Amino acid sequence: MPKTSDSAIVSPDAAHRVGVHRVDPMNAPAEQSRATVSADAVPTTMCAVHLTGHGGYAMLDYRTDVPTPSAGPGEVLIQVGVAGVNNTDVNTRIGWYSKSVTAGTNDGGDGFANDTTDDAAWTGSPLELPRIQGADCCGRILAVGSGVDATRIGERVVVRSMQGGRNPNEPMEPFTFGSECDGGFAQFTTARSHDALRVDSDWTDVELASLPCAYSTAEGMLHRANVAGGRVLITGASGGVGSALVQLAKRRGCEVVAVAGAAKFDQVRRLGADQLIARDADLLAELGAGSIDVALDVVAGPGFGALLDVLRIGGTYVTVGAIAGPIVELDVRTLYLHDLTLMGCTFQPDVVFENLVSYVEANEIRPLVAATYPLHQIAEAQRRFLRKEFVGKLVLIPPAIGPA
Repeated sequence: MPKTSDSAIVSPDAAHRVGVHRVDPMNAPAEQSRATVSADAVPTTMCAVHLTGHGGYAMLDYRTDVPTPSAGPGEVLIQVGVAGVNNTDVNTRIGWYSKSVTAGTNDGGDGFANDTTDDAAWTGSPLELPRIQGADCCGRILAVGSGVDATRIGERVVVRSMQGGRNPNEPMEPFTFGSECDGGFAQFTTARSHDALRVDSDWTDVELASLPCAYSTAEGMLHRANVAGGRVLITGASGGVGSALVQLAKRRGCEVVAVAGAAKFDQVRRLGADQLIARDADLLAELGAGSIDVALDVVAGPGFGALLDVLRIGGTYVTVGAIAGPIVELDVRTLYLHDLTLMGCTFQPDVVFENLVSYVEANEIRPLVAATYPLHQIAEAQRRFLRKEFVGKLVLIPPAIGPA
């Protein structure tokens, strides 16, 4: 099967001319306009990226001979249009989830040298390898398994990245698409019908692929903390989750204080941020004690303590990541004397993703895509991802399907 040409890459300069980048359908990659193959034309093998172990970029094995999956009972077969690049895929590859790692995620592009990989996946259990990663997936349903209505064939869908309901004994135990099962870094994938949600929207596949992981993570934070108005502080506001948080918090009527690199202020402001603070600024000096209702954090690291200092009495700290480092210093007196709530968010009830799709269909949020890459350039996309020199999301496009 032919590889996608380098012309599929959106120029970084063009992507950054405005804060909210809508992909122009007239200039979108050629793969965006390709026809969906019929079910009887699905090839027996496909192009996909295998994660073969925890470590550097060499662990990403782009192959053209991976067996094409088929839809099992209750599942759908999806032709992947576009897949997104996310922290969770990178973190798993580099082994960052291992308790032996104490550095930030940006320090481990070539992988962390761990004595053991038994706990290097986010669940703490060994990952089944090889694994096709890809927590983000937008595509079209080609075939359905038993128990699924055949009228679903042809639907354009996004796949729920954080999936629950698989363990009745642990109702909050999540299951991640592209981690506990194969994901979107391939030409075809399968998902439970329940987790493949139809989307009726004028967003392109490129734009929809920016949605599942980052936006559902952000919406999950706001949902869990029951945010409705108030003054919120968002760290890492130029990244995938952070930029989604800015939009979704504004949708809930919040006053948004966003922390980002100074060079990205204009773009983050266009997303709706009311106040911008530089990443290395003194938060307490800039904001004052007790000035924030909810801190929404994806960074952690050395700045953790200051986030608690600026919370009002009875305020809430919510986290979904620790890109600056997972080990933090906590003054317990700040926690109990100010009656703070500290909240970690991974599991997402189904309503979170369902609400997110409804926001897209109602045009209440906007996609933010920095650039696209052909799937075979996944290593270069991840290198750029770790440099954090862009606003929004990077996405990957599988090659077009050749003759069966």
